[in-house]
Amino acid sequence: MKRFYLVSTAILLLLQSCNNIVEVVQPEVDPAGFLLQTTPIPDSSKKIMDGIYSVIEGKEKFGEQVAVKWNGNNLSIFTSVEAGYLVLQGGSLDSVIFFMGYWRYATSTETGLISLYVPRNDGGKNILDNDTTDLNIVFYGSYGMGTNLSNKKLQLKYLRPFSEFVKQSDFEILAHRGGGRNSEYLGVSENTIEMISKAESFGATGIEIDIKVSNDGVPFLYHDSDINLRVTQKSVIWGEIENFSWLQLSLFIKLKNGEQIPSLRKALEFVLENTDLKFVWLDLKSETNELSKVEALQKEILERAAALNRDLQIVLGLPDEDKINNLLAYPGFENIPSLCELEINQVHLVNARVWAPRWTQGTQTSLVEAMHSEGRKVFVWTLDEPAFIESFIRDGKFDGILTNYPSLVAYYHYIR
Repeated sequence: MKRFYLVSTAILLLLQSCNNIVEVVQPEVDPAGFLLQTTPIPDSSKKIMDGIYSVIEGKEKFGEQVAVKWNGNNLSIFTSVEAGYLVLQGGSLDSVIFFMGYWRYATSTETGLISLYVPRNDGGKNILDNDTTDLNIVFYGSYGMGTNLSNKKLQLKYLRPFSEFVKQSDFEILAHRGGGRNSEYLGVSENTIEMISKAESFGATGIEIDIKVSNDGVPFLYHDSDINLRVTQKSVIWGEIENFSWLQLSLFIKLKNGEQIPSLRKALEFVLENTDLKFVWLDLKSETNELSKVEALQKEILERAAALNRDLQIVLGLPDEDKINNLLAYPGFENIPSLCELEINQVHLVNARVWAPRWTQGTQTSLVEAMHSEGRKVFVWTLDEPAFIESFIRDGKFDGILTNYPSLVAYYHYIR
């Protein structure tokens, strides 16, 4: 198992006037390399640990209960308190399962280190033996604040598995801009491969990414219309981002945390080959008609996914009338997987597979049910308010939520 590092904001140290720069502290997790001495946990054993846990110690920080979910090599723990989450990696030694990682409040920059273990006689041996009879799992350990050592007690006790409804659900937790915005200070930039690689740990089952096109026809990930200090570092080129060639953007632009702008091809190939994400929403934001270039990539990646028997959906997001008209003029448009943010009649006009209304329009249960009766899905965007996330999941009939806080959506979804 490779050593991994905490890439998360520990504290707001200073704001530097016009650029509003936040100094990011990145404390190292497992500096002694203890996890390198452990045995990886089998995938079959990981599933046994998924479920709802009571918080025995640590309630003041993580609430009364949490949802525990494995995502690839990371164990994620979600709480309703400040959209909090824990991201851990683990391994076993003598039937004891050890975890190290970090916790973070998504609604602030508060964070810290975490170390946990499941003893042999409190579930460790049962988990590793795939024995679910009389399942009793207890996590013991501690958490710290910022870069301080973990010194505050944390104990979690297994309460129940996920409900059958949750296990059978195809509900999509969609992470905005690949996993989060720059304003969340996640240590990596929005709309990047680096951000996409974190999305599942935050609870996402899918992502939304923003698509622009260079002046020589290369689709790439970027949200704003211009090159600016919100998204990028200072550069020798400036102005409307689509006025530049892909070579110029690749050579001269560094994003906020030092990354290169990724091409759409590279991003989709990463999703296909390196994640278990099930859904990609391509938010078309080009000032030009980008449809032919983006649709060709969409088709290619979907064909490759089908050949791998990979459960992956990729839709073209249609946010305005211009994008609707571009699609309507495209040969075979009715068979192109798309998502329409506009009115129901336009959903029908382009035969969109997904309708995506703004969350401020409410739960709209009758319209959602009408879409379901036609075999379409309904997502709501961009929902970040904790009280509304809870109520939309509890009372609504949506098939997914687009959010900057996928960890909070994950919590309320998994406790159902």
